[in-house]
Amino acid sequence: MRRLGRSGLLIVATLVAGIALLALTGCSGPALKSFTGSWGQSAQGQPNLTITDDGSFQGTDGCNRLTGKGSVSGDSFNFGPIASTMMACSDVDTWLSQAHTAKVDGTVLVVYGNSGDKIGTLAKQ
Repeated sequence: MRRLGRSGLLIVATLVAGIALLALTGCSGPALKSFTGSWGQSAQGQPNLTITDDGSFQGTDGCNRLTGKGSVSGDSFNFGPIASTMMACSDVDTWLSQAHTAKVDGTVLVVYGNSGDKIGTLAKQ
């Protein structure tokens, strides 16, 4: 096995640093931009969600406040753990609190649950 000289080590170190930088910034690149913004309706009892440039999200499922941080994998936004208030509201479907992933379809955020089934949609505001 041949040993690397200083210039060889510098090249390897630069490549490793570049790969690490790409991995760390991958979730804030162009793919995340399609998810950023506000989705849903702001009327009381209606779900809405705002996703920021760093993947953080906040909103409401129509009853409870939701917050968390997600990431992008391919064309999907993966919701991380969702912190939520735990109020009981009658006649409100709190489907958004069960979000696992989402995809953008035109101007609509399509939200999927843990099983991969579509659980709801939010229009871009």
